[in-house]
Amino acid sequence: MGIDMKKMREKYAALKSRGEGRSSFWRPQDGDQVVRLVPTADGDPFKEYWFHYNLGKNSGFLSPKRNFGEDDPLNDFVRSLYKEGTEESIKMAKSLSARQRFFAPVVVRGEEEMGVRVWGFGKQVYETILNLVLNPEYGDITDPDAGIDLTINYGKPAGAQFPQTKLTPKRRSSPLFEEKDRIKEALASVPDFSQLFERKTPADVQALLDEFLLGESDAEAVSSETVKYSNTTSEVDKAFQELL
Repeated sequence: MGIDMKKMREKYAALKSRGEGRSSFWRPQDGDQVVRLVPTADGDPFKEYWFHYNLGKNSGFLSPKRNFGEDDPLNDFVRSLYKEGTEESIKMAKSLSARQRFFAPVVVRGEEEMGVRVWGFGKQVYETILNLVLNPEYGDITDPDAGIDLTINYGKPAGAQFPQTKLTPKRRSSPLFEEKDRIKEALASVPDFSQLFERKTPADVQALLDEFLLGESDAEAVSSETVKYSNTTSEVDKAFQELL
């Protein structure tokens, strides 16, 4: 009996997952890479989420208000900062406001053994991809049998402050994989987007906000600007009272 390549790919993907942590996510490296967007069962491979960043040491988390319509202490705090209207408060409000990110399942050419992964990108890249999707000359670029690969050029041009992403569609269509079994396997392994990110409760966000505000203050400055900003919730007031 010959070797079971499907099992070998699963073993390899599991090994890479242990070595790299959250292997279901992919981000482009400097230079050119080729990816293939993978279709999803609901017909919409592009998922939109709003994240809060810059709140202390947190790498980012889903906004309860913008994503789920729930109470969001941080959103309330940001509104109070804008209402304050000072240069300092507006600067902080912009830093803490929820930001829009988009995600799509992809197979990275040359790394097919890693399976379907999730690529996160901003609004400009999203608009570029949508223009390709809506262009009748390309058809369904996610079609597993006759879709189109995308070349991603990623890097920071000379003099630019941030990296830029340029997309170029291939001239010819191609299958996601030559083997039909691998196509079925890929389509069945598209990650469940609802499980990709931890969903914090309003109480969780309040605790993070409290910690952030306490960390931003010191014993001499507590009674000035930061206390003035913290009047949106009684829990934050209590934290500052305890510190004082």
